[in-house]
This record gives sequence, structure tokens and C-alpha cells, in this order.
Amino acid sequence: MEENKRTELDKINEKKEIMTPKDYRSIFWRSFTIQGSWSFDKMMAYGYMYAIEKPLRKIYPNDDDFYAALKRHTETFNVTPHVSPFLMTLGVAMEEENAKSDTFDTSSINNVKVGLMGPMSGIGDSFFWGTFRVIAAGIGIGLAKNGNILDAVIYFLLYTAIHFITKILAGKYGYKMGTKFLENSEENHLMDKLSMGASILGMTVIGAMIGTMVSLQTTLSFTLAGTETTLQSIFDQIFPGILPLGATFLCVALFNKNVKTIYIILGIFVLCILGCAIGIF
Repeated sequence: MEENKRTELDKINEKKEIMTPKDYRSIFWRSFTIQGSWSFDKMMAYGYMYAIEKPLRKIYPNDDDFYAALKRHTETFNVTPHVSPFLMTLGVAMEEENAKSDTFDTSSINNVKVGLMGPMSGIGDSFFWGTFRVIAAGIGIGLAKNGNILDAVIYFLLYTAIHFITKILAGKYGYKMGTKFLENSEENHLMDKLSMGASILGMTVIGAMIGTMVSLQTTLSFTLAGTETTLQSIFDQIFPGILPLGATFLCVALFNKNVKTIYIILGIFVLCILGCAIGIF
């Protein structure tokens, strides 16, 4: 009797799952286009949105809800492409939960995505760019030294096989883990905690990117008590990286005032050219 009840319950749970083998295949193949519309402001966002477009349509039959979901996934997104299906199907699981619950916080979807971008990219970059590619290339180079014409083919097959297997498994586990976690979080209120933690982690990652990727220094100098002092050295003593941080805040302020991104980029070009011409930078 209990086994029959479990079987019926399993059938109900299976029916509730949006993802089918066809949807997994769709996300798998579409994930290869994630960088097809790459831009400096959105990065892989539109590729991510395109990859999960079919499952989103199944979750939201209503056009307004569907378009709102698509718009949610146009926020800046960037991750190692090889592991991207994990975050894609995780996003589908969260959208599915949003469709079921009226109290679901939609902002948590992007918070979780942004929070996991750094850790997933760290894993993906280390394993693929730093390990698997080097190993596969090493095997191919070893064959090439002996004059074997199959060197490039072996390299391609080894690297592609690992790439394909990772994407397939990442897509399946992303949805399964996401669904299971979301079901448990309703009882334990874990989503609020995860959303807060992901927001903090995401802001930390963005802050680290500002410090490492934005470079701005001034060459202005002056003589004080017979000693030539650069303005940059004073800034570094007070607050290292204050100029890159200030430039970032200025760009954010302009963006919040609905200044177009292309105008901000052109303004940076003009400011840098003029600054170098008159000796500020």
C-alpha cells in the first residue's frame, strides 16, 4: 500500500517538472551560442536568455509573464562557458518556483546567478583553461613531434569530449539540485538567507573586479620643500585605488541617470585622450 502511494507521489512530482530531455538538449545546444551576442555591458546575458527561452515559455504561457522573465535575464552575466548550463537550468528551476509561489522574491533569481558567477568561473577556468586544455594540447603536441597527422584531431576529440560531458551533467544537476533546494527552502526559509548571501558575494566579486580590472592613474606632480612629489603617491597613501573607484562610481551615476552606455564609453575615450594630451594621465 505504501509503495503504491510512493509511486503515485513520484508520478505527481515527475509531472510537475518542466524540464524534459528535449529541453535539456535545447539548453545544451543553445549554450554554445552564449557568447554570440557578447557585449561589454551585458556580457553573456542575451546568450543566457536565449538558451533558456523554450523552458521559460513552458513555465509562463502568458505573454506578459514570459516577457518579464526574459527581461530578468538580461542583467549582466558572465561565466566560464563550459559550466554555463548549470546556472541556466538552476535559473529555470527558480523561475519554475516563482510561477508556483506568489510570495517568491524574483530579485533572488539574479542575486543567486551573480553570486555563483565567481565560484563557477573559478572552477571552470581552473579545470578547462588551466588543466584539461593543457593536458589535451600536451598529448596532441607529443603526437605532432613524432610526425603523426592525427595530433590536432586527438586534441580536438579529447577536449571536446570533456567539454560535452561537463555541459550535459552540469545542465542536469543544475536543475535537480535547484529544484530540491527550493522545495526545502520553503520550509526552512533558506531562500531569503541565500539571496542575502548571494547579494553580498556578488557585490564582493564586482568590487574585486573594479580593483583588478579598472586602471586609472595620474601623472601630475609638484615640488614640495624641494622634493618632487606625485599626486598619485598621495592618493595611494590615503586610499589605494581611489581613482578607479571614483571613475566607476561616476559611470554608475551616469548609467542610473539613463545615460546610454555607448555615450559613457565615448566619454571615457575622450576624457582619457584629453587627459593624456595635457599631462593629467
